[in-house]
Amino acid sequence: MESEVRELLGEELKDAYSAEKQALRCMQKALRSASAAALKEGIQLHIEQTQTQIERVEQAMEKLGIRPGRKVCEAMRGLVEEAQNSIGEQDKGPIMDLVIVAGMQRIEHYEISAYGTDIALAQALGEQEVVQLLTATLEEEKQTDIKLTQVTEQHIMPAAMEGEEADEEEEEPASRKKEAAPKRKARA
Repeated sequence: MESEVRELLGEELKDAYSAEKQALRCMQKALRSASAAALKEGIQLHIEQTQTQIERVEQAMEKLGIRPGRKVCEAMRGLVEEAQNSIGEQDKGPIMDLVIVAGMQRIEHYEISAYGTDIALAQALGEQEVVQLLTATLEEEKQTDIKLTQVTEQHIMPAAMEGEEADEEEEEPASRKKEAAPKRKARA
């Protein structure tokens, strides 16, 4: 059974490697679409972390004698596609920033759950160096999730709510103008 657990860990690490590479490309695109300075800063930081995380997964695979191969993480592919489609449906601004955060947090939650499983498998196999590498990444993923929530609460949501109020104020005079227009015609 140990050989099957080892094989499973290998497949999970290949999946994590693919997931991180896909997430990296998604974040690079999201960075270009983001408006809020705090969000841009957070995405840039996580891009740098993700590059290190990819290196850690490579190190873990090397320690286990595994090559990444051509495995594609289908779950991440779906999450990335959904995030990019949602971003594409928005105009640049606070609502798009909210959409970016929603997509990024879905990705973070997937990675958090995957690394939790990978760590448990490595622990069962007594692969302490692999556990340490993956634990460092898991902690970064958790912190990124927390930071995304903080940026949303402190910066993006207030801007989105202000924008919504401004839109409502703009709509009111426009509707009054429409109501006033027929009255003018009636007088003529």
